[in-house]
Amino acid sequence: MEPKKVALKIIVDGKEKEISFEELTLANNLAQEALVKLLLKKQIFQAPELLEELDRVRKERYKKPENPPSEEKK
Repeated sequence: MEPKKVALKIIVDGKEKEISFEELTLANNLAQEALVKLLLKKQIFQAPELLEELDRVRKERYKKPENPPSEEKK
């Protein structure tokens, strides 16, 4: 069994607790899902708007550099 990869340490009731990357990822995903559901329920935005924004963010984040570095001249 692999040792737990610690992402962060917190103090709860005076005791140190180690949080793994897996636990942190799960907690973030649950919080994000709850937030999106609440925003949809309160009609802050509609699902198609969210999907469009996700697509825009994905394209922006993973776009190719506009001016790729050229090879240095020798």
